[in-house]
Amino acid sequence: MTDTSSTEQPPLAVVGSQVSYDEELFGRVFDRWVIRRFWEYTQPYKRRILFAVLGVLLFTGTQLAMPLVIRWAIDDAVATGPDARGLLHAAVAVFFGIILMNYIANHLQESTVGRVAGHLLFDLRRAMYAHLQIVSLSFMDKTEVGRLMSRLQGDVYALQEFMESSIFAIGDLVLLLGIVVVLLSLDMRLGALTLSVVPILLLVRIVWLPLARKTFLRARETNSAANAALAENVHGIRAVQELGREDVNFDLFDEKATDNLRAHLTASKFTNMMIPIVDTLTGLAMAIVVVIGGSLVLDSKLDIGVMVAFLFYVQRFFDPIRSLTIQYSIMQRAMAAGHRIFEVMDVEIDIKDKPRAVELDGSDGSVEFDNVTFGYVKDQPVLKDVSFTVANGETVALVGPTGSGKTSAMALAHRFYDVWDGTIRVGGHDVRDVTQESLGGHVAMVLQEPFLFTGTVFENIRYNKADATRHQVIAAAQAVGAHDFIVNLPEGYDTELDQGAATLSVGQRQLLSFARALVADARILILDEATANVDSYTELKIQQALARLLENRTAMVIAHRLATIRGADRIIVLQDGVVIETGSHDQLMALGGLYSRLYRMNYASFDDIPEEEIARLTRADGET
Repeated sequence: MTDTSSTEQPPLAVVGSQVSYDEELFGRVFDRWVIRRFWEYTQPYKRRILFAVLGVLLFTGTQLAMPLVIRWAIDDAVATGPDARGLLHAAVAVFFGIILMNYIANHLQESTVGRVAGHLLFDLRRAMYAHLQIVSLSFMDKTEVGRLMSRLQGDVYALQEFMESSIFAIGDLVLLLGIVVVLLSLDMRLGALTLSVVPILLLVRIVWLPLARKTFLRARETNSAANAALAENVHGIRAVQELGREDVNFDLFDEKATDNLRAHLTASKFTNMMIPIVDTLTGLAMAIVVVIGGSLVLDSKLDIGVMVAFLFYVQRFFDPIRSLTIQYSIMQRAMAAGHRIFEVMDVEIDIKDKPRAVELDGSDGSVEFDNVTFGYVKDQPVLKDVSFTVANGETVALVGPTGSGKTSAMALAHRFYDVWDGTIRVGGHDVRDVTQESLGGHVAMVLQEPFLFTGTVFENIRYNKADATRHQVIAAAQAVGAHDFIVNLPEGYDTELDQGAATLSVGQRQLLSFARALVADARILILDEATANVDSYTELKIQQALARLLENRTAMVIAHRLATIRGADRIIVLQDGVVIETGSHDQLMALGGLYSRLYRMNYASFDDIPEEEIARLTRADGET
């Protein structure tokens, strides 16, 4: 990774508002920029963190004190004979007092650290969720949902784990240094001999760690590949069975799963390799204490209580080393995860209100495109100098081949994106000069792919207007012809739907989205191919209902089926991002242009017409 320590800036790889595809598992051990950003979220909990650190230090102090109390009891209380009974009782009392203090400190550190880490997890997820709610759709268009979910879940958890481990690491460092100091202070010679095994362990760690990291990363990569293959086959099981790919896909999955098994077995070998090494070094250190310390005791050069204390300290000495090794990996993962999290949270919000944005009053439902040019990729415009006006209360249909810019025009009217050049006015105001909230209340959209949320039918219909009454919800459902199938559901309007409402047909889901738009009671209604996925009978019912409900309301309709747009007040024909014809159905038929020629070819939809046929007719129009 690029060094950021000098500039204090993140090495973000954001291209066109798209987060980096770099999904590294490990980062640097210490990244100042990530630490600084993460530290901002800890500020509300500084006092609790201080209490947690004090608890860790107190817990560590009790661990260091216990062997010293045992040493005191043996050398001063026991060795002095029966006259020191009171001293022995005092040693026992102090020992149990330290045990009690150890329990209190342990409870304090565990509970405090757990609460703070939980709050930080909550704050980070809430901040990411809030940012993603207002981030521009241009960013969402280019970013995989799975990657964002990974950052919301796994990466945030990595920072929570780092928070917990970093506080406990303070205790491990203090314990490690404390044991070294105590051993050397009790007996310099025996302490130095006992600690002579530490360089061996450090040398082993230096050789082992980079090799282990590679194996762990390989295990992670192969696990992801196997899971991806499994998910793909589960989601596409119908196509798999239809094409008879069961055996082939099983062999492909078996290959990935076998690769994953080998990688995990290799990683397990590296993991298990350190356990016997640490145990062996611990045993070696214990042997040094017993053999050399025992000799010194026999020669009356060392108190027996000191040797017993040495044994206790040696047993505990390698625990913080083992713990700090684990925390080393946790910190590396946290640095990489922190970069990915803050990379998302630093994505610039392109669509936002101006400081003095005005509120739309809702009385004017006009829409005006004034020389609008727009595209999703630089130098590749989708709309080219487009101009048209939809009068208040008028129903206008946008038609044209796939890729002609119809959906883009609808999205711009709702200001999901900003235009490159030109102006879009809603209710007489430039959409960039009004608040997004008031614009959202002024414009309602029904898309080709309806999306219903987890909850009841009633809650889904009034999703955009939480204060809508049951009477209003039922009236909207009746208007679009959804009431009959709703009342036949197990709980009627109180039937619980899972995410996406998979138990309903596409047509039923679309009818509910129509009812939701009607309950919103917006001044402008945008229908983006909203009847493309319903049958002709259902579409006819919707058209009849809309004919009544669109009175005094502006409507912009995208419809591929040419038969469904005949009743529009005006039809705008788009091709390659340019308006080529405009007028009512009768006017366009009389004009004899592209619309008329395509309509007379008896195709049910513009999408059904071959592109070469449209191009031929366009050339013919140009020649005439």
